[in-house]
Amino acid sequence: MKLDAHSLPDDPVQLKRMVLELQQLMDEKLAEKDAQIHELLQAYNAKLAKEYAKKSEKMPGAGDVFNEAEDILDEHDKALLATSASVKKEKAKPKRRPLPAQLPRVEVVVDLDEGDKKCDCCQSPLHKMGESSSEALEFVPAHIKVIKTIRPKYTCRHCEREGIKSVVKTALMPATAIPKSIATPSLLSQIIMCKYQFGLPLYRLNSDNKCNFSD
Repeated sequence: MKLDAHSLPDDPVQLKRMVLELQQLMDEKLAEKDAQIHELLQAYNAKLAKEYAKKSEKMPGAGDVFNEAEDILDEHDKALLATSASVKKEKAKPKRRPLPAQLPRVEVVVDLDEGDKKCDCCQSPLHKMGESSSEALEFVPAHIKVIKTIRPKYTCRHCEREGIKSVVKTALMPATAIPKSIATPSLLSQIIMCKYQFGLPLYRLNSDNKCNFSD
């Protein structure tokens, strides 16, 4: 809408009224355009949602055919489930079970050298005060045996009599294929061969050997 400046009235009141009318007209036009834009955006977003939203994999009527067990529970069963769910389970601490006592055992003593059986403080001979032991599984064709490693412990009687702090000496633990494992290299090789060459599952190895290798 183009206005001719010569056609405008000179009265300020009329000019103000004309300005207000033009402003109101422009506001109405802008509101109409905003409504159209909003409607177009809604239609566009609806189309995007329909084309790219996650598709449901439910089949019509499948809920009536494949009812979950919870849908057919009676009130008594639901109460039992609610009670059991509220009971907190205590976290069991992992504990290695002892190897079966019926397995044959071979004792291997890992002792100090004779030169090390002397006190580092006074060079007096050490006496055996006890021992530490650990067990590992050794695989021998057709049977399994337990290798019991015994390491004598030594201390100094002279230092004990004199009230001097004595150091307990023992041999180092022999190196193992897997640290702190109960399996020797022969057992590990047997498990690997049965698992990957013959395709036996681990639970079969466990049940056949009557031992728990997962501890």
